[in-house]
Amino acid sequence: MNIQIICVGKLKEKYWDDAVNEYLKRLKRFAQVSIVELKESKLPEGMDQQIMKEEGESILKKIKDKDYVITLEIKGKNLSSEELAEKFKDLALEGKTDVDLVIGGSYGLSKEVSDRANFKLSFSKMTFPHQMMRVILLEQVYRSFKIINNETYHK
Repeated sequence: MNIQIICVGKLKEKYWDDAVNEYLKRLKRFAQVSIVELKESKLPEGMDQQIMKEEGESILKKIKDKDYVITLEIKGKNLSSEELAEKFKDLALEGKTDVDLVIGGSYGLSKEVSDRANFKLSFSKMTFPHQMMRVILLEQVYRSFKIINNETYHK
């Protein structure tokens, strides 16, 4: 499976970068995982809709027509770790080998990006910093593959 994580913004602290690199290293046995970092919009505060639109256009340029797109959204569906593992397993069985996981910027995702999603996933009703969310997402993807392969890690 080829997994592309598309995210707005760069990691600013070394500890986030270290955590991301650790999970990328662990995931190599299970999937090809790449991260595409997009620039945050430089528009002034108060232009939320325009910022989301601009960032959304950048996100959509990175998505191919055949890709299966999972967006991270507060109003998405909550899944347990086991259910997320089942989702990845089902995608593989359906021949969907190119999966994009999308993390928006601080203002969220544009309607156009949300509409492009094949599946909307929520980790919580809470809002998390997008740097932290990248690490949480990678950990859950790793956990999913450990579950799929019946390997110890998940409890």
